[in-house]
Amino acid sequence: MQESHFHTSFSKETWDSFKSDQRPGPIDMLNLIRLRDKALYSDGTQSSGEEAFQRYSDISQPIFERLGGRIVWRGTFELTMVGPDNETWDLAFIAQYPSVEAFVSLMKDATYRQAMAHRQAGVLDSRLIRLNPSSTGNSFAG
Repeated sequence: MQESHFHTSFSKETWDSFKSDQRPGPIDMLNLIRLRDKALYSDGTQSSGEEAFQRYSDISQPIFERLGGRIVWRGTFELTMVGPDNETWDLAFIAQYPSVEAFVSLMKDATYRQAMAHRQAGVLDSRLIRLNPSSTGNSFAG
């Protein structure tokens, strides 16, 4: 797979769509992340992708918590049962935010924006999927 097919950020159109849906209540953001073996910093800084992502996490975590965010689920990738077998993930978690505005505030925070340089350097491919949390139920259909 060529790197140009990988995803590490959202488009302006997606961002505008995200912000326009201001429904009340929390949002869950499913994160699937594949790290680079070696981070790709524009200034040539040497680091593994894992180390770069850890720096991103260390810097952004206090901001995430201040805005009411929390990790509600974390898992370790084992096997893709349905879907491309070349999509493997180093990190999988759901971050919950109390509102759309809390996520928007995170993206606008100056310190968080600086932390993003480490995320971008360390992440090869990712998926970020907005979800509306609901009750779990007892069946697949809810």
